[in-house]
Amino acid sequence: MDESQTEKETTFVVEEVSKIIKESIEATIGGNTYQHNRVNQWSSSVVELCLSHLSRLGKPFKYIVNCIIMQKNGAGLQTASTCFWDNSTDGSCAVRWENKSTYCIVTVFGLAI
Repeated sequence: MDESQTEKETTFVVEEVSKIIKESIEATIGGNTYQHNRVNQWSSSVVELCLSHLSRLGKPFKYIVNCIIMQKNGAGLQTASTCFWDNSTDGSCAVRWENKSTYCIVTVFGLAI
């Protein structure tokens, strides 16, 4: 195994994580119209799907997954995060997804073990 292959297996790859997040949101919410009574179920499903797919990558990371689901109704929303960590190993990825009635923002933090 060459050095770049080893590095890929132990690095937080934003593109890879972003794809997992998008697929998890699509599988859970997809084209559904916003329904207040389903938001708890949707957010739990999104984070569990993300975590399941991330753990299957077999990388040496602890993951933190955060999901915000909001109805599109003209209200404003601002989120921010910061981390004190090792930039050479740890990483984060945030995805903003929307359909006609819903916003979903998922952030994943990967902390090297």
